[in-house]
Amino acid sequence: MNNPKINIEKLTAFKNPFETPKDWVTPTGKVIKHKPFKKYLRSDIPGIFNAQGINDPYLEDRKIVAQVFPFKINQFTIDQINWKNYLEDPIFKLTFPQPEMLSREEIDGIKQLKESGASRETIAEHISDIRSAKNPAPANQAANRPVFEENDDADISAIDGLQHKYPKIVLMFHKNAQTCHAYCTYCFRFNQFVGKDKFLEDDSVRLHRYLKEHPEVTDLLMTGGDPATMKSDVWRDVLEPLLQPEFDHIKNIRIGTKALTYHPYRFLTEPDADDLISLFKQMKEGGKHIAVMAHFSHWQELNPITLEAARRLREEAGAVIRTQAPLMKGINDSAEVWAKMWQIQVQNGLIPYYMFIARDTGAQEYFEVTLDHALDVYSKARQLMSGLAHTARGPSMSCGPGKVCILGQENVAGEEVFVCKFLQARNPEWCKRVFFAKHDPKATWLDQLVPAFGEKEFFFEQEYNDIVNKKKTYAKELYQVS
Repeated sequence: MNNPKINIEKLTAFKNPFETPKDWVTPTGKVIKHKPFKKYLRSDIPGIFNAQGINDPYLEDRKIVAQVFPFKINQFTIDQINWKNYLEDPIFKLTFPQPEMLSREEIDGIKQLKESGASRETIAEHISDIRSAKNPAPANQAANRPVFEENDDADISAIDGLQHKYPKIVLMFHKNAQTCHAYCTYCFRFNQFVGKDKFLEDDSVRLHRYLKEHPEVTDLLMTGGDPATMKSDVWRDVLEPLLQPEFDHIKNIRIGTKALTYHPYRFLTEPDADDLISLFKQMKEGGKHIAVMAHFSHWQELNPITLEAARRLREEAGAVIRTQAPLMKGINDSAEVWAKMWQIQVQNGLIPYYMFIARDTGAQEYFEVTLDHALDVYSKARQLMSGLAHTARGPSMSCGPGKVCILGQENVAGEEVFVCKFLQARNPEWCKRVFFAKHDPKATWLDQLVPAFGEKEFFFEQEYNDIVNKKKTYAKELYQVS
C-alpha cells in the first residue's frame, strides 16, 4: 500500500516558529552572552571534579548518596562555586551530595550489596527502602489534594496535580514542571524526582474548572519542580484564560522558582524569554498581580546575571519578587549570611519574605538546626538590618496544620516557653491566637514540642486531626488507597 502524500506546508503551519537564542543587552549597554542550558546528572559527578582538577576524597560516598537523593546541576551553577575551597562553599553544599546526608551504615549497606554482586533490582529496592524512611511526603501533602465533591465523572474527581491547603490559595503542579534546572540537596520534594508520589496535572482543564467552583480562592501558585522550566506556550494555556470575567476572583499569580539562581538566562536570552515576559506583562495589565516567589539560599547566588534577570521581571513584566529559603546548617546558618543576603535583595528591589525551618524530611539530620538557633539567627539578622528587610517572616515551620512561626522564647508563670503563632493555617481562625510550647533546647520541629503549662494537647490538634481524617476518607474513596 502506498503511503499518502504528506503536505509538509500544512504540518509546519501548526509548529511554533523556531527562534534562536540571542544575547541580552542591559540598559547600561552591557552584553550578557547567552549560555545554553547544559545539565549534569549522577554519572557526571566524577567528570565534574576532573574538569576542576580535583581528586575528591569523598567521591565514592557522594556517588552512593546521589543514588538515594537525586542529583542534577548545570554549568551555570557549577561556575558559581568557589572550587578552590569547594568543601566549604555554600553552593557546593546546596547542590552536591554530601557523605553525611546518609548514615555510615546506610552507605556501607549499599556498598556491600554492590560488592556482593546483588542484582540491580535488589539494590534499587534497598535504596527505595532508605528513601521511604526519610519521610518523603512531609506535612500530609497528599491530604491537600482537592476533589470535585459533586461530580458524576469519576475520572475528573481526583485532582492529582492540585493542592488546596489554605482557603485562599491553590497550588498547581503542571506535568511540564516536574523538574528543576538543578536540585537542592535539601529538597523536600525529592521523591517526585525519582518517580514516587508525583503531584502531576496533565493540563489546565481541571485547574480552571476547580477555580471557577471556588470563588473564595484569590491566589494561584504555580509550583513543581520548577514551573520556570515550562515553555511560554504552556504558560499561556494556564494563565490567559484567567483573564476572563469568571476568574475575576483570582487576584494573584504566584510563581515558585529557583530559576533566577540556577538558570537566569530563562528570563533573558532563552528563545521564548521575550514571550514569557510579555505574557506576565499581559496578566499584570489584565489586573492580575504577578508575584515571583524566588528561592535564594545564600548571598553568593546574587550574581550580576541573576540580578539583571530579576530587574527585567520587575521593570518589564511588572512582577514583584519575594525571596525565601530554609535555614540550613552549613549553608546559611548565621545571622551575617542572612543579613548580607537581605541587604543585597533590598538594594535590588527584591522583598525578603520568609525564613523557613528545615522540613522534617530527606537529609534532615544533616541540615537541621534547633529552634533555639533558628530564632537566634533570625533575631540577630533583623538587628543587623534596617526596617526595609523586616518584611521577612520567620523562623517558620511549614507543617501539617499550617505555617507555625516561633515568635520568641519567654518565661511565663515560671515556665520557659516558646511563643508560637500561625502565619497560615488550615483553619484561618487559628491565626488569631498565640500558643505556648514547653521550651526544648533540642527541638527542631513542631512534633517534638509539647504544650506548656501541663496542657494535654495544643488548641488546634483535635480539629486538625478531624480535617486530616476527612481528607483520608476522600483519598480512600477517590484514589483507592488504604
